[in-house]
Amino acid sequence: MSERSEDVRALWPEAPEPLPAPVVDNHCHLDVRVKGGHRLGTREAIEAAAAVNVTRIVQVGCDVDDSRWAVEAAAEHPELVAAVAIHPNDAARLDADGRLDEALAVIDELAGAGDHVRAVGETGLDYFRTGPDGRGAQHRSFRAHVEMAKRHDRTLVIHDRDAHDDVLAVLDEVGAPERWVMHCFSGDADFARACVERGAHLSFAGTVTFKNAPYLREALAQAPADRVLVETDAPFLTPEPHRGRLNASFLVPHTMRLMADVRGADLTELCAQVEANTFAAFGGRW
Repeated sequence: MSERSEDVRALWPEAPEPLPAPVVDNHCHLDVRVKGGHRLGTREAIEAAAAVNVTRIVQVGCDVDDSRWAVEAAAEHPELVAAVAIHPNDAARLDADGRLDEALAVIDELAGAGDHVRAVGETGLDYFRTGPDGRGAQHRSFRAHVEMAKRHDRTLVIHDRDAHDDVLAVLDEVGAPERWVMHCFSGDADFARACVERGAHLSFAGTVTFKNAPYLREALAQAPADRVLVETDAPFLTPEPHRGRLNASFLVPHTMRLMADVRGADLTELCAQVEANTFAAFGGRW
């Protein structure tokens, strides 16, 4: 899994000042290839993150192949744990091809692969990229993932794009698992309160640093201290000041410093809180 190269590394921004205490990037896609088919090598990405005190990563799968890769990578690298799922947009495509049930069966098997698999997700609803014709398949897949999370005692990781009310309606109908995370939280303060009331952890990505996202900062400011997480969703959603470039776990310090400013918190104390929250959300330390 090594693809170390100075040319590849140059595609990413320079590393920021390290954090004063460790944190976990609770949502990353280390296997996603970017410009020219490149990606940071897995060990290189882990080491670059550790150098700025991002010491653990949740590697997230979005289809069968990605999920298998996540499980294998987490078994090989102790800094990683895996999340496995069919992304809601992929669920709609697979259903149209008659292959959704087969894919869900594979994810169910992977979810029980061992303690290095900590989560089922990212699953949920996406009304931005999938139109009305595919939403029934998304709902069916989402419900199936919720049941997997309960059956295997895994954390549920939810993707929600333009579907806030329906995400909560499904969870209210079927019952949320004990641990669940709103990945890349995208709602306002009222939606944050509704999620937390139902037991959610709220994960903030680089989007919270964007100038056009004051509603995310308002949600972050009022979120309970024990419910706040940080993520990259790398290689996507790169935080300021590097918005538009490639993202990686080693850029988490930019998001954490903004989060501390928004909450009026000491950065060291916030790092410790976020790390503790992440291990609580994902079923313990690794």
